[in-house]
Amino acid sequence: MAWYDEAVFYHIYPLGLTGAPKQNSYGTPEHRLNTLLPWISHIKKIGCNALYIGPLFESVGHGYETTDYKKLDSRLGTNKDLTAFVAECHRQGIRVVLDGVFNHTGRDFFAFQDLKQNREHSAYKDWYCNVNFWGNNEYNDGFSYENWGGHNLLVKLNQHNPAVRDYICDVIRFWVREFQIDGIRLDAADVLDFEYMKALRRTANEVKPDFWLMGEVIHGDYTRWVNEGTLHCVTNYTLHKALYSGHNDHNYFEIAHTVKRLYEMGGNRTEGLRLYNFTDNHDVERIYTKLNKKEHFTPVHILLYTLPGVPSIYYGSEFGIEGRKERFSDDSLRPSLSLSDYAGAVEKNPCTRLIAALGRVRQQTPALSYGDYKELLLTNRQYAFSRNHNGVSAVITVNNDDSAYVMTLPAGNAARYQGALSGELVSVDNGRIVVNVKANSGDIWVPVCEGQSEEPKPVCPSADETKPAVAENNTIQEPAVPGAAEDTSETNTLETAADAGNGPDASGTPADATPAPAAEQPSQADADSFEKGRIAGLQEAILAIMEKNGPVTDQMRRDVINNTHHDSLINWVKSFR
Repeated sequence: MAWYDEAVFYHIYPLGLTGAPKQNSYGTPEHRLNTLLPWISHIKKIGCNALYIGPLFESVGHGYETTDYKKLDSRLGTNKDLTAFVAECHRQGIRVVLDGVFNHTGRDFFAFQDLKQNREHSAYKDWYCNVNFWGNNEYNDGFSYENWGGHNLLVKLNQHNPAVRDYICDVIRFWVREFQIDGIRLDAADVLDFEYMKALRRTANEVKPDFWLMGEVIHGDYTRWVNEGTLHCVTNYTLHKALYSGHNDHNYFEIAHTVKRLYEMGGNRTEGLRLYNFTDNHDVERIYTKLNKKEHFTPVHILLYTLPGVPSIYYGSEFGIEGRKERFSDDSLRPSLSLSDYAGAVEKNPCTRLIAALGRVRQQTPALSYGDYKELLLTNRQYAFSRNHNGVSAVITVNNDDSAYVMTLPAGNAARYQGALSGELVSVDNGRIVVNVKANSGDIWVPVCEGQSEEPKPVCPSADETKPAVAENNTIQEPAVPGAAEDTSETNTLETAADAGNGPDASGTPADATPAPAAEQPSQADADSFEKGRIAGLQEAILAIMEKNGPVTDQMRRDVINNTHHDSLINWVKSFR
């Protein structure tokens, strides 16, 4: 058993979280990485024991166009800052995995700069793929080359070149020697040369016991990458898609079929195919945005933490924040956040409370890390399965319907089971348990051992807790600012009567509303003006709350003003609880 077998990951995109400038001036280091030190205890508090953070090294802009593999990005600080950060993670029991962008470099990388200057005479002309000195590009280099994803900013490395392999393997040794990291996530692993990956795996085996190599792979036969010769694990984009669409479409058959296919791909053994499970990351929209019914946040994450694989939470999603992918920018997926804005979230925010509870359950239930997988019940709206390890059977139940559902399921040898989230106790009768699964919810049923406490505090949020709080006067109440006095005279109310009258009811069906006579219908211009005013009012309210909590930077102000999505702004207000 290795540390990553029991890992629960937290994922940070540091340039975004710290609010670093979008472009690197290569100036005096700004020690923004140090502002993330308080997040370490937060990561531990919500039950995570591993951190995937990156990209971190000197780059031009978003971090994946590397300039220097051996220098922390100057927008984040110095190498000493990173050494201290990893050491503090280790002190608090958090393993650290960095982003390894080894498929391509940026144009400011030393080898490419030498190629530009010396052309055919460069000692590094064979470091890159398909360099053509008869070609040209938009930078007017006087030559062309192979890139990644159609972007000439990302120059593809020639991974067949032994000098390139030796250099990158030395980078891995440097990272371990300098920063004492525990693993690397390989960017764009699905386009890496397999012999190149084998060299990286040999280096991983050399530098540190249980050093972990995880790869970014979008689709395909994952066993091509996950095996003894290449990687330990790859990203599970197949399950990622099934988790949200299976709930949006009320189709648990999609999720169960996906799990079965992946489990069979690993030889029907949990250890046969290690996959990195996630609901969102720095490249895809937030799960809270993607879900048609926000109440499904609960069953989605119960599945994330209990299905075979290594679960991961992307920073901020534990608070239920939103993020929508824009046409020309991923900035909304990688926001700057202040941890102080979420003080007390584990106690006050139902999304955070759920994630923290799932983290504890995962760490206290070995069957969820090592157990086999067996489907027990499946309909389009209900799903149950068991994870069995060393004679202990955990039973997982989820329900995406608006009504509760009673399940009769086979159980293990214990006399009683308890819902790890609800605290409910059920007896085993003739090898079966009968459980009532609440609407849009679920639970993890674990055996009650002799002498075990039977009264844990229920933590699973109700369906109503994951929806905006609508008062009788059809207004959404602004959440109280942490630390602020509870003075009703200072409470701002955000009017949403239009939404309350025309939006979906609890079942997702449009509420009945009698339209005004045609002569009284507002013009499109009036409607547009009203919508703009409503958005502006929400933005103003958010900025006012932020100013109560501390200084508001220009970047923070821009993040608010650039967000013109009504639902996203409403959720932003809710996040201040």
